[in-house]
Amino acid sequence: MKTVFTILLSGIAFTLFLSSILFNKNLIYPNKLSLNSDKILKIDTPDQDRFVKVNLVQGEFTEPTEMSVLPNLDILVAQRRGELMLYKNQTKKLVQVAKLDVYSKTSLADVNAEEGLLGLTIDPQYASNQYVYLFYSPTGKSVNRLSRFKMVNDMLSMSSEKIILEFYSQREICCHTGGSLAFGPDRLLYISTGDNSTPFDVPKQQFVNKGYAPLDNRAGLEQYDSRRSAGNTNDLRGKVLRIKVQEDGTYTIPNSNLFPKGTDKTKPEIYVMGNRNPYRISVDKKTGFLYWGEVGPDASNDDELRGPRGYDEVNQARAAGNFGWPYFIGNNYPYKAYDFTNGTNGPAFDAAGAVNNSPNNTGLGIVPAAQPAFIWYPYGDSKEFPQVGSGGRTAMAGPVLYTSANASPYPAYYNGKLIIYEWVRGWVKAVTMAANGDYLSMEPFMANIPLAAPIDMELGSDGKIYILEYGKGWFSKNPDAGIVRIDYLKGNRPPVVSNLQIDKPSGLLPYKMIAKVKATDADGGKLTYIWNLGGGLKKTTTVPEIQHTFTKIGEFPISVQVIDSEKASSKSQVISVFAGNEHPKVDVVLNGNKSFYFPGKEITYKVLVTDKGAVVNKERIYISSAYTEGSDLAGAQLGHQQAAQTMVGKSLMAKSDCSTCHKVSSASIGPAFDKISSKYQQDSKAIDYLASKIIKGSSGVWGEVPMPAHPSMKESEVKQIVEWVLSLSAKGTAAASLPTTGTITPPQNINKDKPVFTLKASYTDLGAKGLKPLTTTNTYNLIGNTISSIDIKEFSGFIRKSNNAFELTKSSSWLKLASIDLTDVKSMNLIPYSNNDYMVELRLDKIDGKLLGNSNGTKSIAIKEFVIDKKFHDVFIVFKANGESKNKLVVSDITVEAK
Repeated sequence: MKTVFTILLSGIAFTLFLSSILFNKNLIYPNKLSLNSDKILKIDTPDQDRFVKVNLVQGEFTEPTEMSVLPNLDILVAQRRGELMLYKNQTKKLVQVAKLDVYSKTSLADVNAEEGLLGLTIDPQYASNQYVYLFYSPTGKSVNRLSRFKMVNDMLSMSSEKIILEFYSQREICCHTGGSLAFGPDRLLYISTGDNSTPFDVPKQQFVNKGYAPLDNRAGLEQYDSRRSAGNTNDLRGKVLRIKVQEDGTYTIPNSNLFPKGTDKTKPEIYVMGNRNPYRISVDKKTGFLYWGEVGPDASNDDELRGPRGYDEVNQARAAGNFGWPYFIGNNYPYKAYDFTNGTNGPAFDAAGAVNNSPNNTGLGIVPAAQPAFIWYPYGDSKEFPQVGSGGRTAMAGPVLYTSANASPYPAYYNGKLIIYEWVRGWVKAVTMAANGDYLSMEPFMANIPLAAPIDMELGSDGKIYILEYGKGWFSKNPDAGIVRIDYLKGNRPPVVSNLQIDKPSGLLPYKMIAKVKATDADGGKLTYIWNLGGGLKKTTTVPEIQHTFTKIGEFPISVQVIDSEKASSKSQVISVFAGNEHPKVDVVLNGNKSFYFPGKEITYKVLVTDKGAVVNKERIYISSAYTEGSDLAGAQLGHQQAAQTMVGKSLMAKSDCSTCHKVSSASIGPAFDKISSKYQQDSKAIDYLASKIIKGSSGVWGEVPMPAHPSMKESEVKQIVEWVLSLSAKGTAAASLPTTGTITPPQNINKDKPVFTLKASYTDLGAKGLKPLTTTNTYNLIGNTISSIDIKEFSGFIRKSNNAFELTKSSSWLKLASIDLTDVKSMNLIPYSNNDYMVELRLDKIDGKLLGNSNGTKSIAIKEFVIDKKFHDVFIVFKANGESKNKLVVSDITVEAK
């Protein structure tokens, strides 16, 4: 897919612009220039499917933090628990070359330490001096330390350590370490440090932080006051430091740091202050500009007493400065002073110079003027930077790319673009800047490559991007942790595998499985399919389909590798199938209309369950109903939506950021899903309760670490995730929340924010020998009886106004209601239509189809020819002018009335 930037130019202005593009090295080199007869210059972005991910090593790391690519393309990797690992480019092996004795675990229950071996970089002259710089937390001393070591015969010489710099860091608390190292021009070394402050609430207190700026200055609560660190000009925490290391291991201070050496109540090493957790940094090798990702606070909403909600930031420092924290966030949004003894607030902080009157402050009473963020975004959608999406937040800064038409492995289009990335959300973006560094735009970069929590990104001597993946799980050895290289294919591209489908994912023996895959090759190559059927069995086909009969009981992981005629290949996702047990069948039978529910009119239902080869245990049937948000016609997915539960909620969970913080059965930073399932098995309101917490965010239930808000997730999809989580408990559900046969009466007033009525029935069988229980859920959706104009997608002779209402523009026009049930429907009301200049007709399936009813000048159209076949039909609402109309006809909503 290509994005085209079109610039309208004319005359001399065009000539000057074209000259600047071709000859000014400060501008972005376009990948492709084309000029048409209308003097339109088009710049096409490179095809994203030409970026490919090459796995170098995977599944062998335990909490990798930062890496450095050596000149020979060997790669050093720091692990938080103290190991220094070396990936050998020639042998493709990973070896441990050192183990530092680091503080990496607290002695307090439910408090995670983030300290350890935090940062790593190599000397700009590494090829000749083999110097390695490590930033770590030594045991036995509450400091974070920067040291220089020497590599000797591919091992780190521990005796060569030169301690360059260390500073106090409060331990046995969480959080915010920073720790990233990077060299800039003139051999200047940059060191990021976190604010070493606790973002959580003080236990058993009335007035607490709630995810805003930690400004609690009460005695004994120093860790809850970031003014003692990030907001303190005389403290090295919450900063980016800049020094020049000498040959003997000492360092000097650059002249242009924030505070000249000798300035009272300041630290001369500070280049940038006002940082919460500048976790990954990079330095533009040409301009010397510093970039970093700032991991922001957790508040989901603005608060009149406290200040702004939380934002993550990507920042740019062209010179030394103060970037605000804990007085400001985002675009210099100010926090307010807050008294934690009585819950009253003071004035908002002044960006021209915030006052630091904390008793924990050892620095200046007024800090330097605050600089706004370069890019900033909250948990929810960002109005200023919509491309970043929504969800959890962990901003990271990568390198600035410099390319040329001949030398770079990447297209010249990316020359001068900053690469940023997200640990939690998993995306990578290319940021386009003006010649002076101002932000212009951002766009997806290597958009088709999935990443497992990218925690560091570096350029190798080959000009290629290397990415360190932490893996989706905190404080653990993750099977998806690894190092990848990003190649750009200028010739043949590997196939794109977009979908693997299994018609029936379970069955009794002998179980016949039919699998199909959707794969395309952009270069037109002939495709071969190698199917992995589990247990070491593989089969090859030349068509995208396979049939295989399993004769032994078991759970089998199914996947396929697709290979083109040039031997380039791609792999599908893995789907488990179950031989020896079959998913139960759950059916929901409704009497009456299958599209709409009506205020006060009973919905009669019956749930039928069959379990092939077993007797149905009615105690394992779970039935629930809810009213949820949804798009009335376009997104409600009306009628039956039956699927194996393992294929619905689990799939939605995998696509979200949930898997970054939670594992199915092992601990991460969040509780294991099976523990959540067990905790809420007996709670009939668990689905609504847990869905609300996912959308709004939560803290304090399973520990101090808050769960981020997900305001942009659809409630209906969140509930499917929750239902999958609840299905994980082996206990099953104690009893159905609703009977298998019954009636439900909708309220007289339908909530327009939650117009979809959802009836869900699930059944979990008892499993089979060697196989876990299987769950099937059937969902039946009905929409409220008012159809909003925004959900009508097909029309003719109307224009859609800014409020989404339709205004008629032609004498003969129509609106189409797609695929609805007309059972028990007696009339349709057009709101606010009332105009006797027009005849209105209801037509079945076609514009000139069967006439169901008509009206002349009244908004209510009675149906005279009832439809009783219980099928879904298209309904055309046709408008015909009675002569020359003098009045505007406007239609906003359509109400369906029942008999």
